[in-house]
Amino acid sequence: MTYQPHGHHLIAGERVDSGARFDSSPVTGPAHSFCRGGAGEVDRAARAADAAFPAFSRTTRDERAVFLERIADEIEARAEDLTRLAVAETGLPQARIQGERGRTTGQLRLFATHIRKGAYLDLRVDEALPDRQPPRPELRMVQRPLGPVAVFGASNFPLAFSTAGGDTASALAAGCPVVVKGHQAHPATGEIVAEAIDAARRACGLDAGVFSLVQSDSREAGTALVTHPLISAVGFTGSLAGGRALFDLCARRAEPIPFFGELGSINPVFVLDGALATRGTDIASGWAQSLAMGAGQFCTNPGLLVIDAAAADNFVAAALATLAEVPAQTMLTDGIATAFRNGADELSALAGGSLCAARESGAREAVPVLLRTDAARFLAEPKLAEEVFGPLGLVVTVASDAERLELARGLKGQLTATLQMEAADNATAAALMPVLERKAGRVLVNGFPTGVEVCDAMVHGGPYPASTNFGATSVGTLAIRRFLRPVCFQNVPAELLPEDAAN
Repeated sequence: MTYQPHGHHLIAGERVDSGARFDSSPVTGPAHSFCRGGAGEVDRAARAADAAFPAFSRTTRDERAVFLERIADEIEARAEDLTRLAVAETGLPQARIQGERGRTTGQLRLFATHIRKGAYLDLRVDEALPDRQPPRPELRMVQRPLGPVAVFGASNFPLAFSTAGGDTASALAAGCPVVVKGHQAHPATGEIVAEAIDAARRACGLDAGVFSLVQSDSREAGTALVTHPLISAVGFTGSLAGGRALFDLCARRAEPIPFFGELGSINPVFVLDGALATRGTDIASGWAQSLAMGAGQFCTNPGLLVIDAAAADNFVAAALATLAEVPAQTMLTDGIATAFRNGADELSALAGGSLCAARESGAREAVPVLLRTDAARFLAEPKLAEEVFGPLGLVVTVASDAERLELARGLKGQLTATLQMEAADNATAAALMPVLERKAGRVLVNGFPTGVEVCDAMVHGGPYPASTNFGATSVGTLAIRRFLRPVCFQNVPAELLPEDAAN
C-alpha cells in the first residue's frame, strides 16, 4: 500500500497532534498538512529523551549497533515510498534520492561497525600503585555519552543530513537519545524516516524516548529545542544566519551546551600556473560542472576560483561554454530560489556584472551565474567572500604568487580548499599549504569538493563560519566524538563501572 503522510509528530513512540498546522510545498503532487510543533511538544520530547538516557547510555555497543543496522533495514523496506515522497517534496531527481538513501543506510551501518570495534572509546587505564609514596589509585578513562541531542534536519539533504542522517546516526551510536526538529521543506520525507526509526526501536526493545520527531515551520520549535535545559548538545546543518542565531542561544543558556553547526563555505579552488598551462580547459569545464551540480545546493559547492590574470580569459570562456549547456534547475524551496537570485544580483553589482547571458527560469528555478573580479576588489569587498547558496561562481584573478597568498590569508574558514596543480607548481603549493590547512577542514589536490566520502578519515567541518567547532566533523566516524565526553573513574568497583570502562 502506498504510504500517505499522517502529518503528526512522533514523540516517544506516539503520534501526537498539536493542533496548529502548516502545509507542505512540494514541487509535484499534492500538498499535505502537518502539525506545527512548539515549546510544548519540544518539552515532551526532551523529557522523554532525558528519561530514556540512563538506560540507553548503558546499552552495550552491540545492542546499539544492532539498532543502527535495523534502522537501515527499515529505511530500505520503505524505499519506494521514500523515494516518491522525497522527489515530490524537493524536486531532486530520483537517482539523487536513491543514492542519498544508500549513503544514509551506509553511514548507519558504518557507525555500527565503528562502535563494535570500540577504538573510539579511547579507553585508558592506569593501574593502582599502592606501594608508591604517595599511593596512586586505579584510574580508568573512557568516553561516555553526553545526554539527549537535538538534531535539525537540513533542506538540501532530506535523508543523509536529516531525520536519520549523520548527526542522528552518530548520536545514537554514542548512546545519546535524539530529538529531531524536522525541516519544513520535506516534512513527509522526515515523517516516513521517523516511522522507520521507531519501528527499529520497537524491534530492539528500546525505551520510547530514545527518538522523537517534532515537525514545525516556525522558529519557536528550534528556539525551544536549543534552550531546553534537558538537551545536552545540538547538531545543525543550514544557513549561517540561522545557525549563528541558534549558536548564540546555546551560549547564552544558564548551562551552555555545544552547538555543532555546519553553516557556510565558498570552498576556494586555486588553479596554479602549471595546471592551467597543461589542462586549463578541462579544469574550467570540470569546475563549471561541479558548480552547477544539483543546482549548486551543496555545502561543498566550489563558489570561488582563483587564477592568474594573464590566462583568465580563455579559462572563463571555457567555463561559460559549459555553463551555457546547463538547463534551469529546480531549487529546494521557493525561499531558497528567491534568496539565490537576490544574492546573485547583489554580488554581481559588487563584482562588476555577470558574465552569463540572461536566461529565463521559473520562480523556483535557478540558472548558473558566473562573476569575475580581481584580488584587490575581492579583498576590499567582504561581501564577495560570502556564500550564495546555489549555482554561483566567482573567478578572482591575481597578478602574482604574492597576491594569491595574500588572498588565501584573507579568507574566512572553509569546509574545503582545492589546489589544481602539477609537479611544476610544487613551490607555489608549498607556500599555500600552511595557510589552507588552517583555513579548511579538507584540502584537496586535483579534484573538486562536491562529493563527500563517508569514512574514517573524512572531515566535514572547518573554522568559522564553515562550522562552529574547529575540532569536529559532521561526516565520517569521527563525528561520534561530538556527542561524547571523557570521564575518569577512580577506584570504582568493577560492578559499578560502565561495561566499556570495565574491560
